[in-house]
Amino acid sequence: SGASRMRSAGSRRAAAMAGYSVEERAAPHSLEYRLFFKDASGRYISPFHDIPIYADAGKNVFNMVVEVPRWTNAKMEIATKDPLNPIKQDVKKGKLRYVANVFPHKGYIWNYGAIPQTWEDPGHKDENTGCCGDNDPIDVCEIGSKVCSRGEVIKVKVLGTLALIDEGETDWKIIAINVEDPEADNYNNINDVRRMKPGYLEATVDWFRRYKVPDGKPENQFAFNGEFKDKDFAVKVIKSTHEHWKALIAKKTDGGEINCTNLTVSDSPFCCSQACAKATVDA
Repeated sequence: SGASRMRSAGSRRAAAMAGYSVEERAAPHSLEYRLFFKDASGRYISPFHDIPIYADAGKNVFNMVVEVPRWTNAKMEIATKDPLNPIKQDVKKGKLRYVANVFPHKGYIWNYGAIPQTWEDPGHKDENTGCCGDNDPIDVCEIGSKVCSRGEVIKVKVLGTLALIDEGETDWKIIAINVEDPEADNYNNINDVRRMKPGYLEATVDWFRRYKVPDGKPENQFAFNGEFKDKDFAVKVIKSTHEHWKALIAKKTDGGEINCTNLTVSDSPFCCSQACAKATVDA
């Protein structure tokens, strides 16, 4: 399942990736734009709840849903409050959200996305940061050389993490590399990033510190003095957010406005039929 593309009528795009494909509705850069996900058999699914967290649990290889391709500016994200959680562009005060270019960077400096089946619970105070979660799946910065496409599902090797404190909320940023990157074998922990890509981790801290400043916000803060934690620490954080997601999808935690409609979590009270999922997309 390479990056083979099929373009069909209007704004429906299907790209075969790891057995998953995507379908666009409405025009990109419009308030109505949505990118829906399908599994290998063509059934509509939620990228938040129905794509497994692990690509290979034994090797700690995780699935990642790419929301924002590297070098682009539109703040695309999994719509956690919409049924089936399509990717949409973030909206603030009625306006589509774009991340400003923070000199010397152009847009996002990695492929940016999320690990499915994880949730940073806003009701849970993180013991490491003393702040509650940001109510989203856990974020990933993928540092490989390929520019991914929006909605692509890739397998990533986790290397470390940065603890951003975003307006008082814990917002972990996982540093990872696509397992299909030609250099992937050379990356096994956070120090390998320092060695192989000098300046990249410093640029990452700089980017997260300053990216909201052009919107008139103060600089962001970090736990641990802006130091990166290693792979083992990062994996532990991901696993804890997976436990929070499990409680959410089983209705053991009240998720508030989060939409938990899914098609594959058989013991979840939010499990729905393909007919119901198709009706959601058709609407």
